[in-house]
Amino acid sequence: MHNPGNATPDRFPAEERFQQGAQYIAGRPTRGTSGRTHAVVDPASGEEVLRYELAGTADVDRAVAAAREAFPGWAGTTPGERSDALHRFAAVLADRAEDFARAESLQCGKPLKLTREFDVPGTIDNTAFFAGAARHLQGQSAGEYSGDHTSYVRREPIGVVGSIAPWNYPLQMAAWKILPAIAAGNTIVLKPAELTPLTSLLFAQAATDAGIPDGVINIVTGTGREAGEHLVGHPDVAMTSFTGSTAVGKRVAEVATATVKRLHLELGGKAPFVVFDDADPEAAAQGAVAGALINTGQDCTAATRAYVQRPLYDAFVERTAALMETVRLGDPFAAGTDLGPLISHVQRDRVAGFVDRARGYARVVTGGEAPGGELAKGAYYRPTLIADAAQDSEVVQSEIFGPVLVVLPFDTDDEGIALANDTPYGLAASAWSRDVYRANRATREIKAGCVWVNDHIPIISEMPHGGYKSSGYGKDMSAYSFEEYTQIKHVMFDNTAVAAKDWHRTVFGDR
Repeated sequence: MHNPGNATPDRFPAEERFQQGAQYIAGRPTRGTSGRTHAVVDPASGEEVLRYELAGTADVDRAVAAAREAFPGWAGTTPGERSDALHRFAAVLADRAEDFARAESLQCGKPLKLTREFDVPGTIDNTAFFAGAARHLQGQSAGEYSGDHTSYVRREPIGVVGSIAPWNYPLQMAAWKILPAIAAGNTIVLKPAELTPLTSLLFAQAATDAGIPDGVINIVTGTGREAGEHLVGHPDVAMTSFTGSTAVGKRVAEVATATVKRLHLELGGKAPFVVFDDADPEAAAQGAVAGALINTGQDCTAATRAYVQRPLYDAFVERTAALMETVRLGDPFAAGTDLGPLISHVQRDRVAGFVDRARGYARVVTGGEAPGGELAKGAYYRPTLIADAAQDSEVVQSEIFGPVLVVLPFDTDDEGIALANDTPYGLAASAWSRDVYRANRATREIKAGCVWVNDHIPIISEMPHGGYKSSGYGKDMSAYSFEEYTQIKHVMFDNTAVAAKDWHRTVFGDR
């Protein structure tokens, strides 16, 4: 691994921590052995930050073996001991918050103000939440449900968890997968995206420095086709958690099925943003811009389809376009930047392709181009508003994953809700109305794992995140996530010492 010299110390203060490799196995950084390398690239400049050796299948095997070896000791700790370790972990993360914020901004192109105010504080809060949750791993109280027998239910850790995280929120996705798993007593091997491994590696190092035992958290940075598939199919991995596209999620499910693993999938989204005619028009327009452009639109819960009741439609389109045109693109490390680049030039070109094709059947109201000047070196794309597309068109049905919002009109409440549900996805949605009954109906009838009312995007550690339909199954965050990383066992006692003899006599008679 080497730094070619493009990353200045103020932008990348923790660079020296990665010189020993982009793998983290059994409490130590190490180099991958696949024989191939990959680069972390600053998407704002197109410059290479560092190059590292990719993990191969042998590295995955070593990481799984380390996790398997660490499992009995970690699973044998008390909930209080795991809780104390996670509280120490949260404190270390807080001490290193600026390093995490800068590394995340550098590898993803996120504005530094976003990583400082959202990504890193959210991760620290999530760590503190699971530190508390670790003390509440409960089964079910004992009771006599069958004559002279006492039964109870135990909750136990599953074993080694193999997880795959995406590139759009690498730090938070690493936390969402690692924290509930280890709080419940499991050990884990995480494969981050090849584009964005830096904060996952810092996260694992912070865990070691907080006193979490070697082998409990392991990181393998390799390709999905080699390291990812080998991890998912590994016979010593008891559970797989994956966040990414629906297409890749289907492949993960196929591979995991061969070894009958427990599976957790958080997949694509195409969130509807439904504005009824009694909504606050200015709040809805501002919410649409914030909800559509968060993380440059690279968010599975981002507002992508705005359905606006016809009396408000024209004014909404005009105001939303005007607000988009005030959004400032720029250097992620500059204080005045509102929107950073997309993750790569490949992703920018993919987004541009959707918009260019839409010009043949819809109206591009604003945006729809990459900026020139200094920003042309980066993977930037202007905030884009598309109006008057058909419901069955590509930009309405497909996940674009960029700063693009499509606006369509509707007439009746029934139509608006039906349109909101008319894609394969069901991760998140929002409804905008000042009528509590109208809003409540929308929350009931929109098929999504989260429905906001008069807002879009906020998440909290105490509440679950996960989808319906082709957006996957399983929950991140909250106690619901914690329980998914456990298995339940029924324990039954004979209280009389003669019940077994009586049962034998009932079945076989006296012998």
